[in-house]
Amino acid sequence: MTAALVQNGARVYIASRKLHDLENVAALMNETARGGPWPAGTACIPLQADLSSKAGCDALAAELARHTSSLDILVNNSGLTWGGPRDDFPEDKGWDKVFHLNVKSQFYLTVALVPLLEQGKSNTHHASVINIASTAAMMPQASGALSQPGSGTYSYQPSKAASVHLSRMLAVDLAEQHIHVNAICPGVFPSRMTAWSLGEFGEALEAGQPTGRIGTPEDIGGLLLFLVSRAGSHVTGAAIPLDGGQLVQFYPRL
Repeated sequence: MTAALVQNGARVYIASRKLHDLENVAALMNETARGGPWPAGTACIPLQADLSSKAGCDALAAELARHTSSLDILVNNSGLTWGGPRDDFPEDKGWDKVFHLNVKSQFYLTVALVPLLEQGKSNTHHASVINIASTAAMMPQASGALSQPGSGTYSYQPSKAASVHLSRMLAVDLAEQHIHVNAICPGVFPSRMTAWSLGEFGEALEAGQPTGRIGTPEDIGGLLLFLVSRAGSHVTGAAIPLDGGQLVQFYPRL
């Protein structure tokens, strides 16, 4: 998503806990942005942040306000999962930590950045909040190819369902300020979260996709560009599956 935005002329601030990783990504992104509208080395700017608490969200919003007076796009992409046996599923790491990052941070960071997002917007020049949810929001299984044997991701699916509903609530709340809020619901994409599953069951996961493949960076980057551009200026409150048709195949009534 960062690459898609940078390569199309946006200045992007990326944030997470690990500054070294951020700096490596920013350096790569800035290489691809040579010749763009920004001074060399400034198309992608890393900012260290921990979004697991309201204080962390507010701190990132304050830091962004020191860099810019307006924002067009917010992508709430931070997330985590936890797997464990049903009869020994931990409260703190299994439930609280997952919901803090997957749901609460999306709410608090969005609210904190409304003053920057609403600047200069209209009904044909909207700001975009994109919450990254998951097709897990619509899938009732807690275990399967994406979890270790004997374990289930009992808090992950509910947290992503909450993210989808939060997106719809915020879409209603922020419509008058011309801030659109949508949820992208990826299926199987390569990431740190899915690395084990793809290593163990990669062929089976691909075979279960009607398109015959898992997601790629171009898939999610392209959808993001649609939602944040003039082409997406009449779309808000949507939860868009990005799963190669897997939900339709297994849950045709959804």
